[in-house]
Amino acid sequence: MQKTKINRDTILENLRAEIAAGRPIIGSGAGVGLIGRIVDRAGIDLIVVYNSGHFRMNGYSSILGNLPVGDANAMVLEMGEELIINAVRRAPVVGGIFGVDPTRDMRRFLERMADVGYSGVINYPTVGKMNGRLRYELEHVGLGLDREIATMRMAADMGFLTLAYVFCPEDARRYAAAGADVLVSHAGLTQGGDIGLQSDGTLEESMEKTEAILRAGLEENPDIIPLCHGGAIISPDDARAVFRQTSAVGFIGASSIERIPVEQIVSRTVESFKSLPLDEAAGPA
Repeated sequence: MQKTKINRDTILENLRAEIAAGRPIIGSGAGVGLIGRIVDRAGIDLIVVYNSGHFRMNGYSSILGNLPVGDANAMVLEMGEELIINAVRRAPVVGGIFGVDPTRDMRRFLERMADVGYSGVINYPTVGKMNGRLRYELEHVGLGLDREIATMRMAADMGFLTLAYVFCPEDARRYAAAGADVLVSHAGLTQGGDIGLQSDGTLEESMEKTEAILRAGLEENPDIIPLCHGGAIISPDDARAVFRQTSAVGFIGASSIERIPVEQIVSRTVESFKSLPLDEAAGPA
């Protein structure tokens, strides 16, 4: 069982070695320990624990992770400590944190995250997903992206690997300039499956958004590791197309790895059991 935080420099060295060997960086969400154990044994590079994973793996849309349903930071701490990190033996585990949380001493919270074995953090939930009047008000009361970035900088200073979800080129530049290790372009809520968006743009549109975000970040910091996520990027074939046509050198999957495949295989398995004819059985003696 892996209970010890892995050093940031070690993780970065391993990630860059994968890229140098021509292999993409693949990260997976894990909302339950079973998924964490499976993806770890399958060779995943990063395991990411989000509050949305709790909702996702309990049958609700991932979008609940962005709504005031539960305490996001407390949920991720508890999920890691009680459900997931003990099931992982090899891959670094990254925790989704709401960095603008004004109800916590974030340094003490991050110390606790390290104590339970988290090796990295990612800004989720994030004010970067919010726009319009809500974003305006958050920014003007000190709960905006500057505060979120400050928390991520604190995490980096404490030895955490830092991943930044970004939704637009401007925020990509800001996170890259702040020294984030990994930039994850977010093309939107993942499409497909029972509780994902059924149609919200094409793969080509997701690739265009991905490249605009990643290019902005790389222009600011060429050393940042550029990954993609979400939107119409669902399958390995989709990811292959993105790798060929954008700057992305890897993919972070949540619904696309831990939810949609489970929906599919469990449905097929139940259908297979239900299709068994009783008239082929020997019957009672």
